[in-house]
Amino acid sequence: MNITPLVWIITIAVTIAFFVYEFYAHVRKPHEPTIGESARWSAFYIGLALLFGVGVGVVSGWTYGGEYFAGYLTEKALSIDNLFVFLIVMTGFAVPKIYQQKVLMIGIVIALIMRGIFIAVGATLIENFSWIFYAFGALLLFLAYRQAFTHGDTNPADGRFMRLVRRVLPVSDEYDGDRLTVVRDGRRFVTPMLLVIVAIGFVDLIFAVDSIPAIYGLTEEAYIVFTANAFALMGLRQLYFLIGGLLERLVYLAQGLAVILAFIGVKLLIHALHKNELPFVNGGEPFTVIPEIPIWLSLLFIAGTITVATIASLMKTRGDRLRAPEAAADEVARGHDPR
Repeated sequence: MNITPLVWIITIAVTIAFFVYEFYAHVRKPHEPTIGESARWSAFYIGLALLFGVGVGVVSGWTYGGEYFAGYLTEKALSIDNLFVFLIVMTGFAVPKIYQQKVLMIGIVIALIMRGIFIAVGATLIENFSWIFYAFGALLLFLAYRQAFTHGDTNPADGRFMRLVRRVLPVSDEYDGDRLTVVRDGRRFVTPMLLVIVAIGFVDLIFAVDSIPAIYGLTEEAYIVFTANAFALMGLRQLYFLIGGLLERLVYLAQGLAVILAFIGVKLLIHALHKNELPFVNGGEPFTVIPEIPIWLSLLFIAGTITVATIASLMKTRGDRLRAPEAAADEVARGHDPR
């Protein structure tokens, strides 16, 4: 792709404009969005993302269009997983619902900034060091293992990092509207709202480490990486309120994402072999015996994995709900009080 500086400037300016509009139109006045409001704006942003992908395919060719859609699907799935952690954080800090929009908005903006930095660093590394694909591939395989077997084991609101923050900063016990600091008895305290934002910023940093190597395994175009991330994050706030109850039912989402990360990790390692310049691997020559995974196969695999993980999650949670009354009845029949 031949992306001029002007195109970059326009893209970044439009992205910023969307988030500024979001803040002034929806977030500035504290309120809990209705299902209808969340549904309309979620559909708008998803439709906009799909339309942009079609535009990429028409203007730059469907190879790049396919890379964009594969990247967008991957980043959207990772962003939904991000929402799940946001839910844990806000539950842990007991954030009032009318202020959750503001927390989400700040968290999403921090996520976009973090990913923008990682995108720039990743593009520089890829341009100058072909061996970085080995590192990215190995990292994704490690992250896939962690995603599959350690997901949800800790509460970010009560982790070591947040305990350190509490020791360093004087923290008030209660919220004071959506203020970040408050003065009491002549002393300034930070409110739990600031702690929530710090926790979400820390979570965003961790998710950026997952996100950027994953999408660079699908495309080397920094512009596609940025736009796929931006569109995946747009509308995420509304999606949180739209599928808030559904998030807890996606019990196999972590495993589905682990499969996707592992798949992209293998794809990256194969790509690294094709570009190999390391002298201790095949004598410094490219190793092309194993064919590279085409983007159409990546797109189908990612979409299929997300679909299977979602359907399996909903079937399991539905089955658990149906079995719960029977299990309670059995307990009563055996003379035990299920409570």
